[in-house]
Amino acid sequence: MRKQDMNRDWIATAATLSAALPYLQRYNDAIVVIKLGGHAMSSDEAMDNFARDVVLMQHVGVNPVIVHGGGPMINEMLDKLDIKSDFVNGKRVTDKATVEVVEMVLSGRVNKWIVNAINRQGGRAVGLSGKDANLMICDQDAPELGLVGTPAEIDTQVLTTLFDANTIPVIAPLGAGRNGETLNVNGDTVAGAIAAALTADRLLLLTDVPGVMDETKTVLTDLTTAQVKDLTASGVIAGGMIPKTQTCLDALAGGVRAAVILDGRAPNACLLELFTEHGAGSIIRTAR
Repeated sequence: MRKQDMNRDWIATAATLSAALPYLQRYNDAIVVIKLGGHAMSSDEAMDNFARDVVLMQHVGVNPVIVHGGGPMINEMLDKLDIKSDFVNGKRVTDKATVEVVEMVLSGRVNKWIVNAINRQGGRAVGLSGKDANLMICDQDAPELGLVGTPAEIDTQVLTTLFDANTIPVIAPLGAGRNGETLNVNGDTVAGAIAAALTADRLLLLTDVPGVMDETKTVLTDLTTAQVKDLTASGVIAGGMIPKTQTCLDALAGGVRAAVILDGRAPNACLLELFTEHGAGSIIRTAR
């Protein structure tokens, strides 16, 4: 009986792999930028699961780029150092003391955690920030935010060099200002800007919600840019979902083929989105 059950499992697995073939072919040599945050960074186990998926993506021909956040870890370190941190419109007010902590946590602890997780799963990953190789030159954001930046120039040469070396870039969201100062940048914004600069096939924003939802809390799985704008104007898209959808719209305007907001809590969320018919979360395109 057990052997029959195992055979059924093997048949189901083989059928799944067979069904994935068109998608594996479609994404061969494609660039996929993933913004990592939320539940996928909540534990070593969650990180290992994410890393395993990323390594699999690379092994079947995808060029993944990881951009990560780390807000909770930054808050923890600021509390330990008794440094007060305020927010304006969801962005962290960043003075000199704060940006030093942000850089230490993001480029150090968090970035290397992700890099090591990918390497443990058999991949090759290299950690960097937007400051490395002039990857991301930023203009300073609103003066009241202090050392907070907005991407102005993206030089993708270091990323394409890493692709050629079969290496996965893991990017901390820090940029260099016009005068060489370190600027803190929103992780979603960085992911969208890098995706546009690379003309990526997909931008995946991992969140702690299933996707864009309507008034009945039903996930809207397939949206156009026009629909997103209408839903925002009507108040259906509100709160923290507004900057995420705006990041998607900006990336699409920059040449990204499609952007997806999906639940990082779901097992194998990235694989489900790329390699299955039903996908995962809410995909946004310029048109269907």
